Formats: sequence, C-alpha cells, structure tokens
Amino acid sequence: MTTIASPTEWLAVVASRQLRDHTTVFAGVGVPLLAAALAQATHAPNLTIVVEGGIVGPRIKPGRLPISTNEMRTAYRATMLTGITDTFLLAQRGALDVGFIGGAQIDPYGNVNTTVIGDYARPKVRLPGTGGANDIASLCRQVIIVTAHERRRFVPRVAFVTSPGWLDGAGGRERAGLRFGGVSGVVTTLGVFGFDPTTRRMRVDALHPGVTMDDVRANTGFEVLSADGIDTTAPPAADELELLRALDPERRFLG
Repeated sequence: MTTIASPTEWLAVVASRQLRDHTTVFAGVGVPLLAAALAQATHAPNLTIVVEGGIVGPRIKPGRLPISTNEMRTAYRATMLTGITDTFLLAQRGALDVGFIGGAQIDPYGNVNTTVIGDYARPKVRLPGTGGANDIASLCRQVIIVTAHERRRFVPRVAFVTSPGWLDGAGGRERAGLRFGGVSGVVTTLGVFGFDPTTRRMRVDALHPGVTMDDVRANTGFEVLSADGIDTTAPPAADELELLRALDPERRFLG
C-alpha cells in the first residue's frame, strides 16, 4: 500500500482529526462521512454519527460506504432509525455538537453557497440547493466546512447565502436571530482555517507540509488573516490511510 496521500485523502484525514470522542457529528455522505467514520475507527470510538435521513449512531462498514443518506447501508448497527425531521429536532435541542458541510462557494465569514452561481433570477449555474445544510449551519453547536481549496470556491462574497456562517461579521448571527453555533473551522486541501474571534474573518491556523501562504493567496479570492503562529499539519499516518481506503475501496469519493 502506498503511503502517499492524495489531496482528497489529506482532506478526509485532517477533517477526521477535528472530531472528538463522546461527541455527536451531523455528517453528509462523501468526504464528511468518510472523515467521521475514520474518526470513529481511530481516536473517537464513542463518536455518534447522525445522518440526515434519520439515522443516529451507525457504524459505517468498510467497503460498504453509502452514497446516499437514505440507503440502508447508512443504518448498519445504528442505535436509532427516526424520521428525517427528528434529526433536525435534535439539532434544535442542542444535541448535535458538530456539523460537517461542504459547498460550491465560501466567503471570508464562512457563509456557504450551494444554490446558484450568478444572479439568482438568471443564474449561470443552478446548484442542488440547501438540503439540510442551512439547518446544520444554523443549529449545530459548531460547524466545520470541508472543501477543496480553489479560487473559484473562496470568493469575496457568495452569490447566495445558503448556509449562514458569521454572516456580515461580528454579531451577524445574533442580529439574524441565530442564538448559538457558528463556523469554527474550514478544512481544505491546503490547510486548516479558523476565524478571528473579534472580526469573524477567516484566518490560517495550519498549513499542510510544503504549502505556503503564497499558495493560499493564489487560491483564495479574498485576503486571509494569519494566526500568530501558523502550525503545520501532520501527514496522514499509514494506519489512517489503510482504514480510509478500506472504507471506500472503489474510490467513489476519494477519487
């Protein structure tokens, strides 16, 4: 087995490390679910995964990674099978610690667009829409965005706020009536990003080995702040890659 990780494998492994044991994560299919399952198989065995289709506490079976939130492979060894509305009721009650989401566009305040590219009335591209992402971003105690790092994705202003981050900056969520939660981090193929606690603008917290700030600037359509000391992420370990590849042997999501 090669120990050289692809960009998507870097993304999944580093995202998995953001999750903690004895917490709950609302994860969509694809890289977020891969990352959650990897965390559950390594450092967070008591992590409770919640899937939008109404499934609580599954154990994702290696080689049987679901491609939809509604297929029954998602429910393997689950502790609860509820209705889809019940999963969002759990979020409303504050029972979900972390939400994992992606998106077509993200802006300096962590707002995410999965609705349209261009003018809403006459869009260049019509995207899938919110699904449950708005509820996840609005109701989970914290949100982590997982995405490839490309200039076309990291834009000064999203064309449509599908899922709220910090909206227009400090106090934006509170003014919109969102009483708790917020985007705590962004994990990309270049590094890990947080948000300044005063301005709520995105900042670089850690970069992958070999990645420079010039690389970040070249692939970001807005100015990114820097933490006082920028860390370097640890490369994916051999056992992490082995488990990750076993989860998705057909590389449907790992590419």
